[in-house]
Amino acid sequence: MPKLKTKSGAKKRFRITASGKVKAGVAGKRHRLISHNSKYIRQNRGTEVMSGPDIVKIKSYMPYA
Repeated sequence: MPKLKTKSGAKKRFRITASGKVKAGVAGKRHRLISHNSKYIRQNRGTEVMSGPDIVKIKSYMPYA
């Protein structure tokens, strides 16, 4: 069987934790930040763990992760 390719966009955006969860950067932090209040910007700092249905789809993009 040929090897499966990893989606190159997924490998740049997601990390698999040791327990099998998926971490990703929080959305809405690239531009147009002047229209958001400081609470929104502060709470969306760092990374977050993705939800269950999203994890199934992301792991299909990264077959060997």
